[in-house]
Amino acid sequence: MEDNIRLFSSMDHFEIININDGDKHGYLCNNDIVIDENGKFKCLILNEPKNKFSFFNNTTFSEVPWEYIKKIGSKTIIIDIDDKLMKKTGI
Repeated sequence: MEDNIRLFSSMDHFEIININDGDKHGYLCNNDIVIDENGKFKCLILNEPKNKFSFFNNTTFSEVPWEYIKKIGSKTIIIDIDDKLMKKTGI
């Protein structure tokens, strides 16, 4: 395999960090990635529970477009997006 190719299964414990505000958004295994029909990353969906200790709470999902994903490192995914630019959806 080429050096710049990563298997998705090896990325599930990558931590997602927003350098815009320093927030940590958990690990990739707790979030989702949207991939288009050509196999390219479209966006990252961040699962942001409002209360981490309740099973019956509302959850907010924030959409981070691919252009705001700045770097995929050896153990982290670095994003740089202002909170106002993220599309939020609640369940």
